[in-house]
Amino acid sequence: MHTSQPEFPMPADEQVQLAAESFRMLADPTRIKVLWALLHGESSVACLAELAGAAPAAISQHLAKLRLAGLVTGRREGTFVYYSAANEHVRRLLSQALFHADHVDRGILSDSTPHTHTPGPSSR
Repeated sequence: MHTSQPEFPMPADEQVQLAAESFRMLADPTRIKVLWALLHGESSVACLAELAGAAPAAISQHLAKLRLAGLVTGRREGTFVYYSAANEHVRRLLSQALFHADHVDRGILSDSTPHTHTPGPSSR
């Protein structure tokens, strides 16, 4: 057990809280769809609403939460705001979550291959 490792490195409480908040923000199917779309390029609220099949007002609320969690950024151009994924960490986090979900869905319990495959509709 870990008692044999006196210097076992647990993450700091603040780091754990921030990670948990990121996972809470990803615990919504619409937010996952929005973030997935943003990983493929910046987009407006109207376009994201169409892609996610939700009302623009709902998408705006989701984007506000994702922005507060540091998962997306916004760029204002005139009266429009264009959103994008915050960074490469967000891309890896979402890709790994979808990769894991794909494996759970297909009943793959162990995986010894590198996690570079990004699941999508054509991966089945």
